[in-house]
Amino acid sequence: FEGDQTYSEKPGHNFTLNADFEAITLSDYAGLVIPGGRAPEYLRLNEQVLDVVRDFMTQNKPVAAICHGLQILSAAGVLKGRSCTAYPACGPEVTLAGGDFISKNVNEAYVDGNLVTAPAWPAHPAWIREFVKVLGAKIQL
Repeated sequence: FEGDQTYSEKPGHNFTLNADFEAITLSDYAGLVIPGGRAPEYLRLNEQVLDVVRDFMTQNKPVAAICHGLQILSAAGVLKGRSCTAYPACGPEVTLAGGDFISKNVNEAYVDGNLVTAPAWPAHPAWIREFVKVLGAKIQL
């Protein structure tokens, strides 16, 4: 956080896309990660994105969402009766979508069944750790 700004734009990583929403086979994936930032604001307008989210949530597959990623879950209509955290400015959207917004410290994650959420990037370690647990996996060094 920088001063009074709720968030500020930062350069991200450039990833080569090797699939699109039309071409993926959802059964090939064990879990879904929904990052935050500005992209969810636009991705929630894509019905195929919302269908992917609905599929994972309906099948009770692990789903991890952070920061503004909850905008996609809200738009998909999958938060009714679920508890989750998000970037604080997204809390009203979670509530309007029927979810129970849980305020967490910026470095904490929250787990509700198959759903792992966190408020912002400082929670990445906790968020990923909890998502790996929900996946039933173990990372060993």
